[in-house]
Amino acid sequence: MSFLNNFPWDSLHIEIMTKTTSDIIVDILQKTRLHPICLKNPPSLKYRRHFLTELIKRVEMFAAEPLDVLYEALGEVMCALEEDMCYKTYLLPTGDAVSLAENVRSEWAVEKTHIFTNKTVLELGSGIGLTGYIFSDRHQTVLQRLKDNITNCLTNCDSNSASVCVEELDWEKVSDEQLCSVVYACLVRLLSRLLNCKAQEEHPDVYIASTVRNPQMYDCFKKELEMAGLSHVVMTDSVTQVFPYNRASTIEMIKIYA
Repeated sequence: MSFLNNFPWDSLHIEIMTKTTSDIIVDILQKTRLHPICLKNPPSLKYRRHFLTELIKRVEMFAAEPLDVLYEALGEVMCALEEDMCYKTYLLPTGDAVSLAENVRSEWAVEKTHIFTNKTVLELGSGIGLTGYIFSDRHQTVLQRLKDNITNCLTNCDSNSASVCVEELDWEKVSDEQLCSVVYACLVRLLSRLLNCKAQEEHPDVYIASTVRNPQMYDCFKKELEMAGLSHVVMTDSVTQVFPYNRASTIEMIKIYA
């Protein structure tokens, strides 16, 4: 999926002026609506309708030939039943495709802004950042969706060396030490791979800024760095105050190196 205004529509117009329209349309459909990834892990029905409608509108501006194949494709999605689940596919630099199943109800919320106006919304299990992609809540439906996504991604991957599992974790029953070892270990392993990658001529600079809410947990993170053979230095340079935030909080920035 990509935003419709990001499609190379101008190049489509040039193609239509120089080639047979029917051949162009068939080629476009084979790379989008009829692509194996789209057939196996289709994007939302609404998105498919918008895409084909926009494609027809753009082609009609320049093409003189009938667009039966396009109207047939649009007819199929117009008659299709609404779905609760869709897929979003991300193309990696390696050429692999990662398709993740998502619930389409978020689109419903965006369209019904009047329901949420002047309301306070508490969203549960909505992590962000590196650990947000790994952890979620303990709802069995969410855990099953994670398992399905992992199975789907591993099935599409050529490598058989990957080993990923989904575990249920009760956050109220784990100790600070267990929590640190789970959350920080994932981040530290990633940083270690970045800083020790032999394929890079120049290693990246790694800086981490953190609000120190729990000194014990923050010290645990630094111990995880040491155990992984990574060193760090605290950045003490003064900075210009540009962005508004609670300056009473303890904020520390460190530079990490191998």
